Amino acid sequence: MHRKANQATATAAPNGLLQLSLSLALLELFTGGAALTLQGNAYHGLLVAINPCVPEDPKIVSSVKEMITEASFYLFNATQGRVCFGSVKILIPATWKKNTYAKPMQEIYTKADVIIAPPYWKHGHDPYTLQYGGCGEKGKYIHFTSDFLVNNDSVGTYGSHGKLFVHEWAHLRWGVFDEYDSEKPFYISRQNQVKATRCSADLTGTYVCEKESCTEGNCVIDQVTGLLKEGCAFIHDKAQNASSSIMYMQSLSSVFEFCDASNHNAEAPNAQNRMCSYKSTWDVIMSSDDFKFNIPLTSNNFSLPPTFSLLQATDRVICLVLDFSGSINENNWLIRMHQAIEVYLLQIVEDNSYVGIVTFSEVGEIKSQIRQIISADVRKQLASALPVASSGKGANVCTGLQLALEIIKNHDGNVSSSEIILLTSGEDNSLSKCFSDVINIGLIIHTISLGQSVSKELEQLGRMTGGLSFFVSDRPDSNSLIDVFSAIVAGNGAASHHPVQAGDWTYTLSNTHMLPDVLTMTVTSRAIKSDVPTITVRTHTNKDTNIYPSPMIVYAQVSQGFSPILGANVTAVIEPENGDPIILDLFDNGAGADMIKNDGVYSKYLFSFMRNGRYNLKVYVERDNQTIGPYPAMLWSPAMYIPGYITNGTIQMNAPRPLMNSEDMQIRSGGFSRVASGGSFTVSGVPAVPYKDVFPPCKIIDLDARAEDDRVILTWTAPGDDFDQGQAARYEIRISKSPVELRENFENATPVNTSSLTPQLAGSKEIFVFNPEMLVNNHINYVALHTVDKSFLQSDLSNIAQALVLLRKDSLIAPAKNGTLTIVLTTCGLLLLASSCLILSTILSTTQRKRRKWPLTKLYYDPHISHL
Repeated sequence: MHRKANQATATAAPNGLLQLSLSLALLELFTGGAALTLQGNAYHGLLVAINPCVPEDPKIVSSVKEMITEASFYLFNATQGRVCFGSVKILIPATWKKNTYAKPMQEIYTKADVIIAPPYWKHGHDPYTLQYGGCGEKGKYIHFTSDFLVNNDSVGTYGSHGKLFVHEWAHLRWGVFDEYDSEKPFYISRQNQVKATRCSADLTGTYVCEKESCTEGNCVIDQVTGLLKEGCAFIHDKAQNASSSIMYMQSLSSVFEFCDASNHNAEAPNAQNRMCSYKSTWDVIMSSDDFKFNIPLTSNNFSLPPTFSLLQATDRVICLVLDFSGSINENNWLIRMHQAIEVYLLQIVEDNSYVGIVTFSEVGEIKSQIRQIISADVRKQLASALPVASSGKGANVCTGLQLALEIIKNHDGNVSSSEIILLTSGEDNSLSKCFSDVINIGLIIHTISLGQSVSKELEQLGRMTGGLSFFVSDRPDSNSLIDVFSAIVAGNGAASHHPVQAGDWTYTLSNTHMLPDVLTMTVTSRAIKSDVPTITVRTHTNKDTNIYPSPMIVYAQVSQGFSPILGANVTAVIEPENGDPIILDLFDNGAGADMIKNDGVYSKYLFSFMRNGRYNLKVYVERDNQTIGPYPAMLWSPAMYIPGYITNGTIQMNAPRPLMNSEDMQIRSGGFSRVASGGSFTVSGVPAVPYKDVFPPCKIIDLDARAEDDRVILTWTAPGDDFDQGQAARYEIRISKSPVELRENFENATPVNTSSLTPQLAGSKEIFVFNPEMLVNNHINYVALHTVDKSFLQSDLSNIAQALVLLRKDSLIAPAKNGTLTIVLTTCGLLLLASSCLILSTILSTTQRKRRKWPLTKLYYDPHISHL
């Protein structure tokens, strides 16, 4: 993507071809010194960061080392000798006592691959991967808690920590999804059999009623859904022959592989099938960037253990490098710069940080050596050092950078982990000449482009050094420059120390002049108590560069600590270099670009670009006084809780998963508002003339079917005419007795009459009812649909739902006798089922302990389901 965009620019400006090629080569070599890379067959630079809120405990570090060392060998075998972990960095927080730890380079908490942090919500310590992108897209980080790592009791529930790490690594690195589903633990197969949602289907076990909600202590069929009622669980045999799958139950000793095309369970209603169009996890993994170039299998039968280095975060050192050349006299930049930089120095930059100031035009000038922010007076003195007028005509960025390196080295002896905030409004085509001076030395450079004349190499400099990149438009009514400075905060994970743009304020203003004037206002505040998390907003796009007509996605994560904030109104404003901004309302509805409902991540497709060039992203978030709840039980990609195992004919149950209190399921907060800047991105390939419609409706991922009397009711979220925006033209719904036919030969499946169905606006809830006489006789039926827009562009096929109609309303329930529970399961009454019924009877002791042992005294299987 980067290569194509820059080649297009080079073609438009042949004289800059050599220079751009050099910049591109440097970019490919130095895309952030702290970034994780795959070199040969080993991952290097894996960053594990400990949150500053976590109390100091040396067991955490030793547990991390043991976990990743075990994971490396397991990963090597799971990928058939392709990859392992080579080098790992563990970032110790500054809140822990000083030791002989090395100083970080560009390693910061907010860019860690793995974080050790307080629990997500208050109900437990389940590991999970923050993963809200589509199939094959990398996640953000893996989250462990310190209690989970040092508590050996978790091994019995989740399996070994090393194997669990590989499960989460597959989420993070390769964008695969879980092959279990806590909301849909059972499904009905094409053979009219109730099965546990799993992969592979060769894993054996039995059904157990593990909750008091079971009727008279028995597992029974729900006469509405045809599935087992709540409280029933599929308990696996401890000893298995099946070797897959890691994305289902890596805790089993026999499991060491991912499901592939040969054993993938495409019928299971799990996230992997729903998100990845029924592809196996191994197929998705092998199509990732890591393996698409066909990494050869290593000739070694084993991998070397990874190496570990311990780093400790230090006080923040920042140098402002500011363009005060003649170009700032245009568009009122001088005043706007003064306002924004003063706000940054007086209100935003954290206490105890070290700050210096350098300005440049043709030559550079040191305005302030590095000083520590220890009082309001120091802040005022730094602000007073800013120039009041421009000097010189041209802008030589390299002179400013070289002076910044000088004063940083004078302060600390080296520049590792130090930051530069580089702001310029002038065009400097010689910027790449000093790239070699500032990259690969541990320096982090954040870049701010003022207006559209700034060299395109500026963003490359930010990416090469692991910094942030921002663009501020020429619009006089924009306060984006203050928003940008507000976003450049410490990446140490101590969010409670960061300022936020917030609050409900009322001002009365009057203009005493004869002419209208432009006024912008920004209010910043900080948390009253450091131990109470603030409500924060983090926003970004899924790409830094984009080539039309490929769509982008805008994300905004709204949270209080690690708890999501629901019910917010989130609006994204995308400003181009010139012209009107693009306004998007983002949603957390589990449809369109938003993969997971109610996870606090609000999303929307972005595609309607009017011109090439830079764009700046900003989001506005607000919510009235309200209580939001209850929250869903589980989000993102959590580790699978194992209720128990069957060992030598005895069921051994683990302790129940901790449940949330009703108070924990809600967030009570007053009204709030937030503004957050998400950086800049560039777009190329936009046609100069009005373009034809090339944007189809987005894929439907939440199609659901249920039976009600003699009707089948379908529900889903409406897509748009263009992805998740607008209103589509029509739906095409088809049914089949085979899900394979729907996936591979949709046009040959039986159509459903949708003449009375008109699509609603994108994001609306669609409900469609049709008569079961349309269903295929003597078999469970599967339903899927396409959406068609006004230009006859068609969406990808939706997820596949089952249409169930229960003709018989009886089931067998054995009563409890003599302190035992008799579990009788029956599939009598499923849609058009043959006369034979499945009966599974198990007599279990009701002895309750932390680990309950239930002797399996009697077990009967119908031959039709012996493979369960």
